[in-house]
Amino acid sequence: MDTNIPRTVPRKSATFDDYTLSEIRRAATTGIYDIRGAGAKRKLPHFDDLLFLGASISRYPLEGYREKCGTDVILGTRFAKKPIELKIPITIAGMSFGSLSAQAKEALGRGASMAGTSTTTGDGGMTPEERGQSKHLVYQYLPSRYGMNPDDLRKADAIEVVVGQGAKPGGGGMLLGQKISDRVAQMRCLPKGIDQRSACRHPDWTGPDDLEIKIHELREITSWEKPIYVKVGGTRPYYDVALAVKSGADVVVLDGMQGGTAATQEVFIEHVGLPTLACIRPAVKALQDLGMHRKVQLIISGGIRNGADVAKALALGADAVAIGTAALVALGDNDPHLEEEYRALGTTAGAYDDWHEGRDPAGITTQDPDLAKRLDPVKAGRRLSNYLKVMTLEAQTVARACGKSHLHNLEPEDLCALTVEAAAMAGVPLAGTDWIPGRGGY
Repeated sequence: MDTNIPRTVPRKSATFDDYTLSEIRRAATTGIYDIRGAGAKRKLPHFDDLLFLGASISRYPLEGYREKCGTDVILGTRFAKKPIELKIPITIAGMSFGSLSAQAKEALGRGASMAGTSTTTGDGGMTPEERGQSKHLVYQYLPSRYGMNPDDLRKADAIEVVVGQGAKPGGGGMLLGQKISDRVAQMRCLPKGIDQRSACRHPDWTGPDDLEIKIHELREITSWEKPIYVKVGGTRPYYDVALAVKSGADVVVLDGMQGGTAATQEVFIEHVGLPTLACIRPAVKALQDLGMHRKVQLIISGGIRNGADVAKALALGADAVAIGTAALVALGDNDPHLEEEYRALGTTAGAYDDWHEGRDPAGITTQDPDLAKRLDPVKAGRRLSNYLKVMTLEAQTVARACGKSHLHNLEPEDLCALTVEAAAMAGVPLAGTDWIPGRGGY
């Protein structure tokens, strides 16, 4: 054989890439599906595919140092006697005690309160640490009903009926046994150390008519004072939002597939649901068709990272956004200075593969008392407040550049898209054209 004949360079398959091959080998060895936390890791159309059209001659910008740009938002104006008044349109999404340590829940409450916004309980009930440090606390009412009681409903400032979430629409949550401590077990009425799987649907209703009855029950329990949110995972946003409005929701929370979770099947996270960008315009259209846009508030969540994302979501018609993963990063989760300890867990800082394990060296996604003590709620809360402040300033900067005196004055006209896919999903023109895919033009 002539060894001088040139050979082609070995090329790996784009379909069978290194991760896919490793997963096939893992599945073949163990016979069980993979479980992890966080959200979708595949590249999806997102807010980075949109750009703002700043003011020049045809639009007049606002001066940042002299002209105000409002950021306040009121949630729950439809029926509630006491709607929530927030200083900024960035809220903290539901993340449970159990998934997170008590210190992390306290830090979220502290940071949100300093920034003038709300936080949310998550599955598993309300903790004194979170209620005590949260000026505005939303109480999640989930299919599992873990930790639910009417007294805590009355202590909350709003109630969020969770139908689904973006990382696993149509599926229930998980909390592995290593995170079910004595306290978590007592709050959830579960055996200690045993894996917990939440139900994928509520036990006492099956459709929008039943949901309407449930919302009425919750209003009666709370004397019609508290706003009632309905949270859905992004799958069929037009119909789900319309039915939530029909059922009597004051606020609809719509969570795209970039939204995180404490633990669920990998196949769920990567292959079920819609990207957040694809959810907003159908949801807004449903509200507009019902004459309820801005009357029923829309909160968008799933992969919100910075002030530009906030401004884009609001320009597309949302009233506010919610952050989860980004809030945990702000607290100190998966920080590079803990890289050696994350490697000892078989992962790396920034991969967020450890959330379900309960051994988080940052003391955030754990119930280990020694690890949880590593997190200082006061310092972590201050970090979160700083982050929320920066996000708000960034959103204001963009809005002023577009000539807007309030974040809610941003509109689709202020945007263009870099890709055909983003243009179609967001309902804005492809950059350099007036063409919106599916709507004519050139």
